[in-house]
Amino acid sequence: MCGIAGIISPNPDLISPARLEKMAGALAHRGPDGEGYWINDSQSVGFAHRRLSVIDLSEAAAQPMHYAPHGSPTSVQRYTITYNGEIYNYPEIKKELVSKGYAFRTGSDTEVILAAYDCYKEACLQYFDGMFAFAIWDAATQTFFAARDRFGEKPFFYFFDEPNNTFLFASEMKALWAAGIAKNVDEEALLYYIGLGLTQLPVEKHRTFYKKIYALSPAHYMKWQVTRRHITACRYWDIDKDNTHPRNEKEAVEIFRSLFFTSVKRRLRSDVPVGTSLSGGLDSAAIAGAIHSLLPGHNNYKNFSAVFPGYEKDESAYMQEVVSAFGLTHFTVSPTHSCLTDALEKLCYHHEQPIGSASVFTQYAVCRLAKQHGVKVLLDGQGADETIGGYPKYIHWWLQELLRHRKMAQFKREKKNLTDHHIAFDWSYKNYIAAYTPGLTTLLLQQRENKRLRANTEIEPAFLHAFNSGNGSCKPYITSLNDVLYHNTMQSGLEELLSYADRNAMSQGIELRLPFLNHELVTFLFSLPGNYKIRDGYTKWILRETMKKELPAAVTWRKDKIGFEPPQLHWMEQPALQERIHDARQKLSAAGILRKAVLKEPVRPQAAYAQENNDWRYLIAATLMQQ
Repeated sequence: MCGIAGIISPNPDLISPARLEKMAGALAHRGPDGEGYWINDSQSVGFAHRRLSVIDLSEAAAQPMHYAPHGSPTSVQRYTITYNGEIYNYPEIKKELVSKGYAFRTGSDTEVILAAYDCYKEACLQYFDGMFAFAIWDAATQTFFAARDRFGEKPFFYFFDEPNNTFLFASEMKALWAAGIAKNVDEEALLYYIGLGLTQLPVEKHRTFYKKIYALSPAHYMKWQVTRRHITACRYWDIDKDNTHPRNEKEAVEIFRSLFFTSVKRRLRSDVPVGTSLSGGLDSAAIAGAIHSLLPGHNNYKNFSAVFPGYEKDESAYMQEVVSAFGLTHFTVSPTHSCLTDALEKLCYHHEQPIGSASVFTQYAVCRLAKQHGVKVLLDGQGADETIGGYPKYIHWWLQELLRHRKMAQFKREKKNLTDHHIAFDWSYKNYIAAYTPGLTTLLLQQRENKRLRANTEIEPAFLHAFNSGNGSCKPYITSLNDVLYHNTMQSGLEELLSYADRNAMSQGIELRLPFLNHELVTFLFSLPGNYKIRDGYTKWILRETMKKELPAAVTWRKDKIGFEPPQLHWMEQPALQERIHDARQKLSAAGILRKAVLKEPVRPQAAYAQENNDWRYLIAATLMQQ
């Protein structure tokens, strides 16, 4: 886990050690253990790297790393890489490459990437189980190759000055700004954030919150033969969401268990201490349970959580169930409104883009706690809700799928079980209509969002009309549970959460590993029909069924869903934070974004996941714009 940056240009004056050092310096928090720089002989390519040492802590594994191709003298260093992430199955890939005649001088996964690229070229990406963003320079063909992992766990931002044929990239945008790239907020992105709460532009996903700075999409690689002045970006992996088939229940659980436990085992590979993050929910508890089964008697790893004593959504009791069951070493932090107020600028500095709610700060505080206790690697449960159907919002899509396929008995049974379990989900006569008219439903949902934006009485009309392209709400066409899970996993939703996770962890020099995002596991889950995800009145049924012998029943069969939610409403009631919100409104009004009438309105505190979280968005937007 590290920070990467680089410049490719035919103009040597644009590539200098000083410029690369500035870019790397902006990423120092991502790699506190070392730094490295490289410029090729023709001064057309420069790479920078900040190192967080996790696998092979020796100096031999430092980056940028060079590699001689198979069968060539070691003095011929054809490939150079700067890389951020982990390839969890690198020992297995390395063994296969050794059988093909490749030799290795380090124990790092970085060298395995280079050898795999030499052997398989861009097809090497199909072999990797991991999170990664890397760039490779091939001196023999004068080719630049960059890639990002399947789900977008690791970031890759870039700026391309086409007239000058100059390309800059980095793990975070602040490194591009350090290199002199202009920092200009994209007004359309700003409008859809403050007006609809969108933290990502749904159309042209490679756009960011800033003009002319783009993000390489998840599951894509980029290739550029520099002499041709043409960059190509290609998708190298996707999920087949439509290829579902019934399975024997016992077989499905066994396969899921094998894939999940393999994923956890691989993500425990480390040359530094590994800990876990425990939220009180099923997903993080399942990881703790898997570790307990894989490493019996090894319960002295550290676990970190956020707790909120006296708050109705505090999950301490569920955490304690898991801590007691496995004898974990448990550390907690209790973030407060004053903690948030004091850390707000730093939080926005690290995230660079809009933040959905104060729940992001909760994870930030947990990562900071782990750093204080000397832990560099944390396993966390993100990704399970999107791939196994954990959010209550998925329930009505599953019930509509049952109706559409005329499975009336199953529909009635599932609806009754969910109601009996007091699980809140949206359902009315409209859902019966939506079940048979998915195309019309998509259109109506888009119209509703567009109407909500146009009806906003707080945004300055001139700003609204100037930057509302009508693309703020692009609702997916949903005919099944797998459709909406695919949308949230691969198109809109998960990448946002992974961005939060990356920035929160890396701000503290922490590597966050996510066992539920092993691609083989995710592929298998999408091959299962919906009844393996929502069944008998429970979400994430197959995970519960798999882990029911490992986990306390109170956690396994827990019916409510909290989602690591802090007491944001209470925090927003406090004078210090209200003062910051008033200041934010004034700045946005002075910039012609909000109407002046908003300044006279009292602050409206909202819970973290409330739809009309306007004042939170104003606070974050103004803070980002002034940095």
